[in-house]
Amino acid sequence: MTETNGTPTSDAPLTGLRVLDLATLFAGPLAATMLGDFGAEVIKIEHPSKPDPSRGHGPSKNGVGLWWKLLGRNKRAITLNLSKPGGRATLLRLAAGADVIIENFRPGTLEKWDLGWEELSAANPRLVLTRVTGFGQFGPYAHRPGFGTLAEAMSGFASITGEPDAPPTLPPFGLADSIAALATAYAVMTALAARDRTGEGQVVDMAIIEPILTVLGPQPLWYDQLGYVQERTGNRSANNAPRNTYRTADGTWVAVSTSAQSVAERVMRLVGRPELIDEPWFATGAGRAAHADVLDTAVGTWIAARTRTDVLAAFEKAEAAIAPVQDVRDVLTDPQYQALDTVTTVDDPELGPIRMQNVLFRLSATPGAIRWAGRPHGADTEAVLTELGLTPADLAALRTEGAL
Repeated sequence: MTETNGTPTSDAPLTGLRVLDLATLFAGPLAATMLGDFGAEVIKIEHPSKPDPSRGHGPSKNGVGLWWKLLGRNKRAITLNLSKPGGRATLLRLAAGADVIIENFRPGTLEKWDLGWEELSAANPRLVLTRVTGFGQFGPYAHRPGFGTLAEAMSGFASITGEPDAPPTLPPFGLADSIAALATAYAVMTALAARDRTGEGQVVDMAIIEPILTVLGPQPLWYDQLGYVQERTGNRSANNAPRNTYRTADGTWVAVSTSAQSVAERVMRLVGRPELIDEPWFATGAGRAAHADVLDTAVGTWIAARTRTDVLAAFEKAEAAIAPVQDVRDVLTDPQYQALDTVTTVDDPELGPIRMQNVLFRLSATPGAIRWAGRPHGADTEAVLTELGLTPADLAALRTEGAL
């Protein structure tokens, strides 16, 4: 359920937390969105003439970027040119009353504007400065331009994704950025917890190439101890089988997983091949994976003779793990997603009712909420800076300077 009155609810868990979002495309801004979803006051600071490129990323409607409606939700949008003296001074005033700054400039950029950790922490010793970059703040690659695609390649993700005889495959969406955003939100909360004990802020150094490496699992450990390098296996797994996508009689697809031994046995009984359970190799996931051809044939043949509806019903009755392979049209009508309100409706002044993903999780006592979708570029500049104590004359001077 969403709230659209624009004010954080008093019972939201992050009410009272103020976040300055200076970042663009996509990890930093998404982390700020996640904090805003649970009550933080997020002020999105964009260049006056060069807004966050996500405003123009992907499809738009009536000239309004739709991705921004998601990424910019629960944020107040202001403009500020940090390279101008007035912009720098205004940011320091904002920082004095903030808890967190999230930025993703190349290392050294804030320092070039005299807005590095030394200046920011002097303005506010309790501040948490969160620096999100492709490669981190130091090392031989630190000053290179970095994007999630590079992290997906460097981390080993692309090398294990795709069919064995096909090229390495990159995801068609911002995977590394999104994983880094989750990690960044966690890092911010960790730093704030430390601040509660010490009374002092600190710098968070988030390199987008790192969280995705953690998500990929024990590959470094496997190589270190065994010299084992994971290869591309398509939809199959080296740890269990059957595990694949299978085409149904009506031309749709389903995905089957048998990570648990008991589930693998139920699947074999369901598809009429109970004798395979007695094979010595069937007793372990690795053993089943080594005989994936046999198991895929058994499961695939059975599924290919039935409609998706019948397949799903039979698997559910057998308490075997299965899911339809869905596109976004299916997701929006899926009864489980509907029950969870995973995709919810938000009233937007520019576009009317729009549907987007809800907050990430449900808290029973202090829930999050979507208070509003992404705001127009600079829509809240006057309001935010007036609240900061700037007068109309101050605002006019900043405009004349090109700082707003």
